[in-house]
Amino acid sequence: MSEISNAIKHICDEKGLDVNAVVSTVEYALAAAYRKDFGQKNQNIVVEFDVEDGTSKVYDVKTVVEDMPEIEEGEEDESEEKEIKESAEDGEEAEEERKFNPKTEIQISDAKLIKKTAKIDDVIKTKLEVPDAYGRMAAQTAKQVIIQRLREAEREMVFNDFKGKEHEVVSGIIQRREGRIVLIDLGKSVGVLPPEEQIPGENYKSGERIKVYVKEVALRPKGAEIVLSRTSDEILKKIFYLEIPEISNGLIELKNVAREAGSRSKVSVWTDSDNVDPIGSCVGQRGSRIQTIINELGGEKVDIIEYSDDITKYISNALSPAKIISIATDEKTNKATVKVAADQLSLAIGKSGQNARLAAKLTGWKIDIVENKSNPEEPKEKETAEAEITEEKPKKAKKEKTTETEEQKATE
Repeated sequence: MSEISNAIKHICDEKGLDVNAVVSTVEYALAAAYRKDFGQKNQNIVVEFDVEDGTSKVYDVKTVVEDMPEIEEGEEDESEEKEIKESAEDGEEAEEERKFNPKTEIQISDAKLIKKTAKIDDVIKTKLEVPDAYGRMAAQTAKQVIIQRLREAEREMVFNDFKGKEHEVVSGIIQRREGRIVLIDLGKSVGVLPPEEQIPGENYKSGERIKVYVKEVALRPKGAEIVLSRTSDEILKKIFYLEIPEISNGLIELKNVAREAGSRSKVSVWTDSDNVDPIGSCVGQRGSRIQTIINELGGEKVDIIEYSDDITKYISNALSPAKIISIATDEKTNKATVKVAADQLSLAIGKSGQNARLAAKLTGWKIDIVENKSNPEEPKEKETAEAEITEEKPKKAKKEKTTETEEQKATE
């Protein structure tokens, strides 16, 4: 076995490439090199490369056709342009008289001179002389083609590998920063975490392991590009599936997710089993499970809500920890008006409206939160105040009468 054969097989085994695909690429490159330096006009060069001994054979390959008029130089391109133009105008392919192409075809009359038994559609292979200079050139060409093919194959392998992992959560190691972009080592390839997919305020230290969501896998001119995300709602769902066995085995169903990455999230869960507490299962013993999820998300707060088919109860749960007095719903407009006590108003709305915003996203309803003004304790307080004022008036009158009596005595 030749040195080049060993090299090809070793590289193919190491990189997981198909030997036949590499050899085919080498043959194509060798044919192009021969055609450029030693080929003649109207030769259809085909090279057969023997991977075992590293030698190559060069042939002029033509297909046998019936006798017909020969196509003139430059006429083929003009004919194609004319055909495309007529097809665009008429909507149908223009039928042209087929002509003989001497580069890839040989007429039956000429073929019979080479091989008496030749017939239409046979392939005639004429062996060509291989100059000594071609051997050295062939080795160099083969080397360049193998390197190029390796790069292309690696790109395709990475693309095919991660295309199947698109919209999945994978684990990687933070490699380095390039400007605002963070590069994540995913094993066989490096993923890109762009600024818009990063959690605000999250610190990405080199060498740290991190879970990321594979948002998109695309094949670019420079290779496969893997776009990752830390802000997607999907990463939260996938982490719940990974960390909570009851969700992954279907005992508990994860209904909806509302997330403001890096700050707070709300997750609604449900189960049809009376023996399972969906919220308790997600929180875990002493909060162990939910704490693992929070750590994976860089300290993001996660509220676990119990889902209900009763929209009133569901909205009430979604607005927790605020206590709700009443909820009026309008199913036509998907709008709910929620009444809360004065001391619960800020809690229900949340900081910068976050709690109400997440609850609306979680339930899919527009939520208006208003203060409950018809407090039954208010009239009693008003009556008491009025009674106190009434009692003060007689005292004041009595005081005024005493003053007048004293003045009269002084006058006397």
